[in-house]
Amino acid sequence: MANITRTKAKVAPVYPALAEIHNGKAAAAIEAGQPVYIDSNGKYALADANDAAADQFRGLALETVGAGAPLSVLVRGHVFGFTLSGAYDSIAYVSNDVGELADAAGGTTLEVGKVVAVHNSKDATKVLYVTGFSG
Repeated sequence: MANITRTKAKVAPVYPALAEIHNGKAAAAIEAGQPVYIDSNGKYALADANDAAADQFRGLALETVGAGAPLSVLVRGHVFGFTLSGAYDSIAYVSNDVGELADAAGGTTLEVGKVVAVHNSKDATKVLYVTGFSG
């Protein structure tokens, strides 16, 4: 299992008008592109496939915030900001490393979404399509 590289400054919905985005508060410091779940206090915390308490996925953070700050979370939709070396239609997972994504399942299988293509006039760009809740 290898972690997927994210560039937090580039994390953004590809099609914002079509994306499902939820808003809430951060339980701790969270960076753009990190996978999150909802903790027992109703706040977004970092997901971790290797921790029984955090082995859920509810979406990807869309900005970098501190604890207690408002946070927008992409629940479903296409997102920029990741270096995706996997084949088209390959699955991305929550990693065993807290707050990271991986190209293979971790301690629990928490699917985040799939690698898909976004086409421009010249070629295709790989982006992540977040498919919703897991765990």
